[in-house]
Amino acid sequence: MMEWLELLLPAWVMGACLIILTAPLGCLMLWRRMSFFADTMSHGTLLGVAVAALLHLPMWLGVGFLALLLVSILWVLHDRRLPNDALLALLASTLLCTGLLLIQHLPTLRPELMSYLFGDLLTISWAELPVFACIVIVSVILLWRSWSAQVRVAIDPDMAISEGVNAKLQRLIFMLLLALFTVLALRAVGSLLMGALLVIPALSARLLSHSPKQMVIFAFLLGQIALGVGLWSSALLNIASGLSIVLTMSIIFGGIFLVQKLRPSSNT
Repeated sequence: MMEWLELLLPAWVMGACLIILTAPLGCLMLWRRMSFFADTMSHGTLLGVAVAALLHLPMWLGVGFLALLLVSILWVLHDRRLPNDALLALLASTLLCTGLLLIQHLPTLRPELMSYLFGDLLTISWAELPVFACIVIVSVILLWRSWSAQVRVAIDPDMAISEGVNAKLQRLIFMLLLALFTVLALRAVGSLLMGALLVIPALSARLLSHSPKQMVIFAFLLGQIALGVGLWSSALLNIASGLSIVLTMSIIFGGIFLVQKLRPSSNT
């Protein structure tokens, strides 16, 4: 039992810290109708992973640079004439194809490459946690200080602007936080699944909540439950932690959805 705890405890602490950030970010993403942004970021980070592997750089450095580059591109291309979802589709497909092209030219797949694609929290050590926790704390503080403005811009941007909120600044802060999350989430669920870590708990929470505050709280609780169950399943079944966590989140969403769908028929 102690061996299991030594393996799972640092992974759980790191995942629990990450959920503190993903819960509010995921809710803001749904309110802004930018859930496709998560997929674009995931596809983009594949290119960052490939570039880092080719240049023999740390994976987090390649992904971090790519995430900032993607935010910069979206900032430059932002135009009322160009729908956001269309821009995201363009970038997602372009970055994904470029990343796959580069991966084909890798002489051999570096051992850590697969863990950065699908995540492997169980390889986390206690030595990595202090830096990770500090980054999460700084991100949460920044989000907390801008939370009221972020929610107002997400729900009604025109009204927020009329009330004096700098919508462009809040949009930039939000996208930079998403870029930072991208780097942090690499070890948890990998580049291909990080969008699910943002979207699925928030989507499940939306079925249960009646206010923005409730939605964030439910997203946090459901994310923590999925994290715990997913980590234990990963260790017991010997599968990638990212796959296990995301599948657990999907099962939770499906369970909540089915219960709510069946409840009216059972009352009649």
